[in-house]
Amino acid sequence: MRDIRLFGDPILRSPAVPVVDFDKQLRALVHDLTETMLDAPGAGLAAPQIGVGLRVFTYQSDGVVGHLVNPELSLSDETQTGDEGCLSIPDLSFDCTRAYGVVARGVDMYGEPLVLEGTESLARCIQHEADHLDGILFVDRLDPQTRKAAMKAIREAEWSGLSAPVVKESPHPMFGRGL
Repeated sequence: MRDIRLFGDPILRSPAVPVVDFDKQLRALVHDLTETMLDAPGAGLAAPQIGVGLRVFTYQSDGVVGHLVNPELSLSDETQTGDEGCLSIPDLSFDCTRAYGVVARGVDMYGEPLVLEGTESLARCIQHEADHLDGILFVDRLDPQTRKAAMKAIREAEWSGLSAPVVKESPHPMFGRGL
C-alpha cells in the first residue's frame, strides 16, 4: 500500500511523463496502484496520486480491474453530469460534467497495445484518471459556483492544509461564461 497524496501536494498539479521502460519496476508500480486503489477503496488511481510522475492509472468498474499506460483519449460529443469524488480529495463529491463515452488507447505494463472503451461510470473514471496525468483535478472541471463551494469544503476539511491551495482553471478559454 502506498500513501495517497492529498489536494495541495504539488505532484498533483504536475503533468506526468510518458512511460518508456516496461520493466519490473513498472509492473511493481501497477501492482502498488491496484492494491492501494482497492484498499482505499476507489474507482481509479493515477500514479501521481501516490507520488510517481508517470502516465499510468488503474481502474475498477463493474467488477473489472485494469490499468492503462500512456493513455490517449477520444471523447464522445454527448455529455453526462454526475457525482464525482477523488481519493486525493477525501470524503467530498460534487456534480461534474464529463463526456458520456470514451475510447482510451495506450499500452499495458508489458508494452502491448490496449484499447479501453467505456460509457457512464467507466468513461467518467477514465477521464478523471487521465486528467490526473495532466495535472488536472476534477474540481478544475466544475462550474464556477460549484467550484467555489468545493474549495470552501476543501478548506474546511479535517485533512486540509493550513493555507488554501491554488485551483488551476480549465485550459479552455471560456472567460467565466458557460455555453
